[in-house]
Amino acid sequence: MLGGIAIPHECGLDGHSDADVVCHAVMDALLGAIAAGDIGQHFPNTEARWKDANSLELLKHVGHVLEKNGWSVVNVDVAVVAEAPRLAPHIPAMRERMATALGLTQAAVSVKATTSEGMGALGRGEGIGAMAVASVKQS
Repeated sequence: MLGGIAIPHECGLDGHSDADVVCHAVMDALLGAIAAGDIGQHFPNTEARWKDANSLELLKHVGHVLEKNGWSVVNVDVAVVAEAPRLAPHIPAMRERMATALGLTQAAVSVKATTSEGMGALGRGEGIGAMAVASVKQS
């Protein structure tokens, strides 16, 4: 799962939830923007209820946390670093799924992908990285 989309590939990501690093990066950016901790504090992997959790549902919950605290999301931008699979064909669907989860238009959600040109652990295909930033405003 990446950005709420099941992407076929012979390897997968391992995590307590569905291991969607794209959604996780966006959640951490949103929580960080309002100084509300991180996803490990909100959805600890020590709690069975988060086992195999759908990250889009967790993202929706994070959106509600912002609303409860008087904030609204303006936009999010996420960069994915992966040697494989090829993500470009899936980016529009990722943007749509995350926008829907946050109650945004697709124009407010940016996703881009790059590789690390074979360097380091990500370049060897040992994982996928994602970095996100978010703009929020007080409601």
